[in-house]
Amino acid sequence: MEYGVEYTISEVAEITGYAPHVLRYYEKEFDIDVPRTESNHRYYTNKEIELIQYIKLLQEKGFSNKQIKLIISSPELVVSNSNETSLEVINNDSVKELDASSIAIEISKSLEEMFFSRLNDIINKSNQDSIDIINDLKEEITELRKEINSKERDVLICENAKLKMKIKEKTYEIMELKEKIRRLEDNQIGFFKRLFRATNIK
Repeated sequence: MEYGVEYTISEVAEITGYAPHVLRYYEKEFDIDVPRTESNHRYYTNKEIELIQYIKLLQEKGFSNKQIKLIISSPELVVSNSNETSLEVINNDSVKELDASSIAIEISKSLEEMFFSRLNDIINKSNQDSIDIINDLKEEITELRKEINSKERDVLICENAKLKMKIKEKTYEIMELKEKIRRLEDNQIGFFKRLFRATNIK
């Protein structure tokens, strides 16, 4: 795909893998502002095509259309602890504070509370029961670490995806402004040429 090229709905269907009637449905479903010609025919630019491809990626990850609408509208979202395909809204301050050290502290607190709680149970039971409890505790700690790592990865994926979308939007805006400036310059040059010719004729 090239910047500045206009694509028909049939061409976009081939690029994205969505049938034309699906593209028309998604235009309403996700409030996609698809531009139209003077004769009211749809045409697509890189901006609309990449948004549709982003929607497709989120669908493949298991997100519902309702969740995808929330992500596109850019509230700060993270994957819920109870369900990998559900979302929770968090404020901007929480996102800023989400770094490696804070995650490590939270992991340590969770493991410490669980460890001492289970250790108290171990002391009050027989040796055989203690061995079973220790093994169970090890498995629970391992599963907890896997779950935390998975959630951290999902948070980073969501944040990176949103940042990439914002960067692309700004790039399109800059390129559109450059194109407008170039057209204005061309119009001014044309105006001066016509004015110069008119002066010479007189």
